[in-house]
Amino acid sequence: MENEQNDRMHAFVQGTVQGVGFRFFIYQTGLNLQLYGWVRNRINGNVEILAEGSREKLDTLLRETRKGPQMAQIEKVDVEWHKSLNDLPPFTILQTK
Repeated sequence: MENEQNDRMHAFVQGTVQGVGFRFFIYQTGLNLQLYGWVRNRINGNVEILAEGSREKLDTLLRETRKGPQMAQIEKVDVEWHKSLNDLPPFTILQTK
C-alpha cells in the first residue's frame, strides 16, 4: 500500500440494497478509488463493506455508499473506523454471509 497513513472503514448498510446493483456499485467505486477490501450481501438483507485506504478515499466511498445506485434506497449506514491492518485484498466482492 501507499506510504501515507491509512484507515479502515467497516460499514453496514440497511435499506433496499440487495437485488438493485448495490454491491457492484460499491465494488466499482472501491476499484476506482484503488481501495483494498470487500463488499458482500448479508443474509439479513443488509450489505457489509470493509475497506482500507486514505481517509480521503474512504470518505468518498462512504459518500457514495450513502447515495447508492439509482434503484437502491439507503435507510441507514452504520460505520466503524479503525487503524489499517494492511491485510485486505484489492477491492473485491465476497459471497453472502
